Amino acid sequence: MGDAVKIGAPKETYPGEARVAMTPESARALQKLGHECLIETGAGAASGFSDEAYAEAGVEIVKTAAQLWKAADVVVKVRPPSETEAKRLRKGQMLISFFHPAQNKELLELCAGKGSTVIAMDMVPRISRAQKMDALSSMANIAGYRAVIEAAENFGRFFTGQVTAAGKIPPAKVLVIGAGVAGLAAIGTAVSLGAEVRAFDVRPEVAEQIESMGAEFLMLDFSGTDLSSEEGYAKPASPEFLEAEMKLFREQAPEVDIVITTALIPGRPAPKLWTKDMVALMKPGSVIVDLAAEQGGNCELTVPGERTVTDNGVVILGYTDLPSRMATQASTLYANNIRHMLTDLTPEKDGRIVVNMEDDVIRHSTVCHEGEITFPPPPVKVSAAPKKPAKTAEPTPEEKRAAEIAAFRKATRQQVSLLVLGGLFMLLVGAYAPASFMQHFIVFALACFVGFQVIWNVSHALHTPLMAVTNAISGIIILGALLQIGSTSWLVVVLAAVSILIASINIVGGFLVTRRMLAMFQKS
Repeated sequence: MGDAVKIGAPKETYPGEARVAMTPESARALQKLGHECLIETGAGAASGFSDEAYAEAGVEIVKTAAQLWKAADVVVKVRPPSETEAKRLRKGQMLISFFHPAQNKELLELCAGKGSTVIAMDMVPRISRAQKMDALSSMANIAGYRAVIEAAENFGRFFTGQVTAAGKIPPAKVLVIGAGVAGLAAIGTAVSLGAEVRAFDVRPEVAEQIESMGAEFLMLDFSGTDLSSEEGYAKPASPEFLEAEMKLFREQAPEVDIVITTALIPGRPAPKLWTKDMVALMKPGSVIVDLAAEQGGNCELTVPGERTVTDNGVVILGYTDLPSRMATQASTLYANNIRHMLTDLTPEKDGRIVVNMEDDVIRHSTVCHEGEITFPPPPVKVSAAPKKPAKTAEPTPEEKRAAEIAAFRKATRQQVSLLVLGGLFMLLVGAYAPASFMQHFIVFALACFVGFQVIWNVSHALHTPLMAVTNAISGIIILGALLQIGSTSWLVVVLAAVSILIASINIVGGFLVTRRMLAMFQKS
């Protein structure tokens, strides 16, 4: 694309969608890259951004969507384009939005047929360099937080436990199924509200994250089963695993008050994890928040977009617009994701858009380019599972014995060499030094040898610096002072006594501080 690329954000046409893909703040950042910004009148009103705020930011206000699609070189949206919007695309034009290409193949073919380039924000790979563009995580974070808020509104009790004069209130028990970004956000919010939270995920590597947030991880013992995909998502489970999973959920259903489901597998309908019989086992007044409602829902009784109440009094929330219920925050985060994507597409910061298909992030996100469908992209391996260390062969008894003999011989050679060299040095010094000097020199040499063997030769992992240095020096001071305590000079006796007192305080204090330091690393 040439200079002065025009980036336009139309008003979202999807029913109930309140977000906008460009904010006044993101528009200022895009203008610094050399781009011009356009927005359809009223596009940001539902998110709290007026046309006046855009005008102050230097954004051109366009009256109609048709005019904007005609004038813009790059169109940025939140939702996938409708058929009408896709037909407005022209050759060489670029569209950046959520797209879900696996579920919208006909729409993808329509866009490709127009000769346009489409970058799907839901296809941004989950690698460290692309975190600033990860719109799925940004929106999932908001959805997880909002899910707990919606559950609290529909739940008839406090989340936190209380003991009052009127009676005791137990804490709400919350079960979060799926510990992705949305699940972790829900866990953090529920824990901060004082609920008793437990969580489940098919990927064992998230257990540490769940427990670090103060929740209990529900573990299924399926050793050798790895359900983490190469892109950091969950993979479909085996029938045996699903059966054990369902058994676990049936055990939890009568106990929990709130269930938040977040399980999704890219390119597939949402798996049914919370069945009718589980809903029937739940207590009246319990709440289910189904974050997968837009893809069919994890609960069998979920009605997408609706709030329903079952015969036994369980409230099921199938809202599909949770990020839109926090439109200002959601728009700000999503517009920043778009802005970072356009920053990568403008490498020289001179207003020229360059689609570098050698860049992993851009290649993975681009689903069609100049009329050619580029979906699916090559895989990017970003699993959070730690790599298993390579197994080393166990040494045989003969090899162990040979290693011990070699270590013994090496130590013996070192000691013999030290004795020979030390003896020769002593003989050399004794041949010329007076007898009084030799007496003190031998004591000094023995002290150095003992000090080296007792203190310096000890592994650093076995003591702290206080133990290793300060106490050792203080001990030497005490030993020297004890030798001088019987001196005929009263001044020497006083100084020796003061040295013993101060060094003793230092040693005792050092051990006390060291004990507290070591206690920090001990499990209760």
